[in-house]
Amino acid sequence: MKKLLLLFMSCTMFYGVNAQIATPQPSPFSKVEQKVGVTDVTIEYSRPGVKNRTIFGDLVPYGKIWRTGANARTKITFSTDAVIDGQTLKAGSYSIFTIPNADSWDVIFYNDGKESGTPKDLDGKYVAAKTSVKAHEIPFSVESFTIDINNLSATGARLEFIWEKTWVGLDFTVPTDTQVSANIDKAMNGPSLEDYYASATYYLENDKDINKAKVWIDKAIDMTKDKPRFWYLRKQALIHAKAGDTKSAIAAVKASLELAKKAGNDGYVKMNTESLKAWGAM
Repeated sequence: MKKLLLLFMSCTMFYGVNAQIATPQPSPFSKVEQKVGVTDVTIEYSRPGVKNRTIFGDLVPYGKIWRTGANARTKITFSTDAVIDGQTLKAGSYSIFTIPNADSWDVIFYNDGKESGTPKDLDGKYVAAKTSVKAHEIPFSVESFTIDINNLSATGARLEFIWEKTWVGLDFTVPTDTQVSANIDKAMNGPSLEDYYASATYYLENDKDINKAKVWIDKAIDMTKDKPRFWYLRKQALIHAKAGDTKSAIAAVKASLELAKKAGNDGYVKMNTESLKAWGAM
């Protein structure tokens, strides 16, 4: 009996109650973190391999609910609301279930609060959004199941699923303008130099009120008059030009050009020179 107890204790010490020996997982965990506009999107999932198997229509049957990966449920988290095919997903976390078919997939965002297990049937009250997207055959085989976020823009991106010889893409949008405009309105109650510059830049690049952008960039320039910045002056030139004030735009870009030359910034020297030519000042 004593020998058996010693043997048990020895095995426990070697293997541990919680194993301390790391070994490769057949479907390793992966985490995708992507900023889309001002929204943080995070995907947590596991990545099974093809391993000489037929995947879709066999290992993953057509017409059946799939957890869209292996092990725990695949989870996606949005820091703001997002829109999928006209359906609003509130900020938060969702399981992604799919129903693959030969030519299309149903993609379901599910929020029953559970972290594992694939339901036999989906309960409609937990379906936050559901859409159908086309499945495309690709001319090469991808060994490890992959979820990615591509086609990034200021207001949206594409969620992509790739495995074996199948690619599926699902577009979504995020309320970037609403978020940024709210942040700008809040910041303008007591704006800093950077607030003025960032707000003016956003209005310029997103075709919003250019006259308001002009006021903000002029304030930023005034706040840096003791130590002018060539990139601020270039932004002022672009905003003034878009507002129709070419004369002041030329003055600003000339000032930016001289400072850029002193700083040895060839990129801004080139851009400013090209602007002067375009505006007929060279």
